[in-house]
Amino acid sequence: MENNKEFQFKTNLNCGGCVAKVQSALDNAEGLLHWNVATDNADKILTVKSEGITEDEVITIIKSKGFKVEPLL
Repeated sequence: MENNKEFQFKTNLNCGGCVAKVQSALDNAEGLLHWNVATDNADKILTVKSEGITEDEVITIIKSKGFKVEPLL
């Protein structure tokens, strides 16, 4: 399990409404300390501070809500 890491993802979360659709799932995800989406960035960067959640688990959450997401290297 990956502890205390920061992940960044390119998404298509374009606005506050899109962010609201994933908010509950991310807020309630076990092992996720903090998250935010830079909707003003062209790549709509989602930053996640992990306390145990994995990159793949974050991707699964976002995709389950109907949005595109890919990890930034």
